[in-house]
Amino acid sequence: MGIIGSIVDFVKGELINVIEWQDQSQDTILHQYDCRGNAIKNGAQLTVRESQAAVFVNEGELGDIFQPGRYELTTNNIPVLTKLKSWKYGLDSPFKCEVYFVNTKTFTAQKWGTPNVFYVRDQDFGRVSLRAFGTYSFRVVDPGLFVQKVSGTKSNFRVGEIAEELRSLIINNLITAIGESKVSLLDLAANYRTLGEICMKNLNTSEYGLQFTQFLINSISLPEELQKKLDEGTGMNMLGDMNRYQQMSMADAMKTAAANGGNGGGGMEGMMGMMMMNNMMNQQQMMNQQMMNQGGYAQGYGQATPPPMMSQYHVFVNGQQMGPFPIQMLQQMVAQGQMTGDTQVWKQGMANWAAANTVPELAGLFGGATPPPPPAPGA
Repeated sequence: MGIIGSIVDFVKGELINVIEWQDQSQDTILHQYDCRGNAIKNGAQLTVRESQAAVFVNEGELGDIFQPGRYELTTNNIPVLTKLKSWKYGLDSPFKCEVYFVNTKTFTAQKWGTPNVFYVRDQDFGRVSLRAFGTYSFRVVDPGLFVQKVSGTKSNFRVGEIAEELRSLIINNLITAIGESKVSLLDLAANYRTLGEICMKNLNTSEYGLQFTQFLINSISLPEELQKKLDEGTGMNMLGDMNRYQQMSMADAMKTAAANGGNGGGGMEGMMGMMMMNNMMNQQQMMNQQMMNQGGYAQGYGQATPPPMMSQYHVFVNGQQMGPFPIQMLQQMVAQGQMTGDTQVWKQGMANWAAANTVPELAGLFGGATPPPPPAPGA
């Protein structure tokens, strides 16, 4: 082989025949093909894989953009580059330019969150500080614009390099969405989807060549002190149901006592069970009253006022003083035959013990004898 042949082989070795990129990462958005200063030969093979786009740039000017496929680089399929290079007679010699591969797949499960609290104004609570967290997904929809406006001359561009910009955009839109939705802080959790849809509508990243494909709100947290107050208020609203539950439990205990009345002390065990349940109710009412006296938060935060204290009577049964019991309990005792009109009762404010049927508030529990049914027609 002579000197001329060696020069030809050297030149051929320096020309680029195949251009492709195999992405081994999970977060690379852009990768510049390393030409190592070498020229691309006429007829070189370009391979663009699925979820990729190849962008040619000539001296800072955007050239041809290739979608997924296999291409032979000739004058016919690089018209923009042909114009930029001023190839009057077509591509007949090697050329140099920059080649960028852009990853167009959807980057999923990207986390966002507020590094600091942000403030919103609520109709019930005024100015309140919040924190919020969630996830989003995005993709490149305009590879050429992304190269021009975002990545520039970087040889590699990863998700983390634009994540902060996207998070700032998300938070600004979330604050706007909460304001536009007019959703009360108490109803935020039930409206995450609605707020997310509003944010998606307003999250415009077209100037970067990007598009949000999903936006989810996982949590919007209230200040700890306010959350505590709301939890307490919820407990106050549940008080009425709690009382009904306790009354039902005591009624069940009374039924058990009646069923076991002949089993040596079974009736007394049932009465003791009633007393325990009634004590629980009394303690709960005392706690509720203390909470109202100390804070009065229920009215301040728009919660319902708890039910008033019920009348409580002590009863004298089987030689023992029991209670106090609410009137609903006494009614059950009358129905079970454990209390009669002659049973002695007393409550706070009464001067002495008295028969139950002489107390106006209890007289209706005993009533009168049931009248006989009317005669049949024609009798």
